[in-house]
Amino acid sequence: MRHCRTQSGAWKSGFTLIELLVVIAIIAILAAILFPVFARAREKARTASCQSNLKQIGIAIGMYQTDYDGNFPFSKNFSPAGTW
Repeated sequence: MRHCRTQSGAWKSGFTLIELLVVIAIIAILAAILFPVFARAREKARTASCQSNLKQIGIAIGMYQTDYDGNFPFSKNFSPAGTW
């Protein structure tokens, strides 16, 4: 940090350009380290959501089969005469 006097004689302090660039570089390095971690966490969340959806579909099909004599939804069940 740099200290200097203003025209009124008061001391003024501020950061130099190099100090600011160093801080920005450190933040950029930390962000580059954390981005892959966040991407992996997001992918795991999508995987968990997809697994949950598949489980719900399976439960729904099982409930349908229980109610409709073991038939699958939208299945083609032909009578011996070949009609629906």
